[in-house]
Amino acid sequence: MEVIVVPAALDVGMAAAGIISRLVAGKPGAVLGLATGASVKRVYAELALAHHDRALDFSRVTAFLLDEYVGLSRSHPASFHAFIEEHFLRRVNADRRRVHLPPTEGDDLPGLCEQFERDIRATGGIDLQLLGIGRDGHLGFNEPTSSLASRTRIKTLTSATREANRSGFGGEEVPLHAVTMGIGTLLEARHCLLVADGSAKADAVARMVEGPLTAMVPASALQMHPHATVIVDEAAAAELSLRDYYREVQRNKPEWQR
Repeated sequence: MEVIVVPAALDVGMAAAGIISRLVAGKPGAVLGLATGASVKRVYAELALAHHDRALDFSRVTAFLLDEYVGLSRSHPASFHAFIEEHFLRRVNADRRRVHLPPTEGDDLPGLCEQFERDIRATGGIDLQLLGIGRDGHLGFNEPTSSLASRTRIKTLTSATREANRSGFGGEEVPLHAVTMGIGTLLEARHCLLVADGSAKADAVARMVEGPLTAMVPASALQMHPHATVIVDEAAAAELSLRDYYREVQRNKPEWQR
């Protein structure tokens, strides 16, 4: 796992967007896994700037959305589909026919989840999966105790997760269930790129990077990934015991690794 510590939240977004931009520029038909949430807004803002200022082309990119609430209309302002439309898709030249959304309606959701997995495999697999992290260490909606071998499926959300997402629903109840890519699905991406900023994420980041591998902290599964990059600001890195070493690693990278 590569841990990159940058000064501030804005730098997190810029660094992550730079990695994604280089991938898309070098592989115009790249397959991206897209996350939602406050931590990735800056990443998408920087990618939109790259599209407008440097003509970065997203027309051949295939994308898979990480998760979505069950039974929530895609037009609902709190849906992750609405989020990705507002913050990314409509700001670049994405081809909506290449954008895959997790199934959230139908009589056979488990079967549709299996089809979503087949769709990922049919594209050749995800080249880069963008991720945030929950305060309890969850990835997507893989709550604590999620199987580290799990696939795309329905999950029941914890009360803490629902409370954290309540602001987007006004006075409405936050859905109790969601569909999410599984930990096993995420670990098959060729590159996992996780971003986090702010002191509220410091404990989760430390347990993910330096704690034991455990289903109680689903994000700790990234310790097993051969190409996982974690970009955090100083506040989110505050509880990393080896943060000075991570800075040293970045300063002394050999040229072939840069």
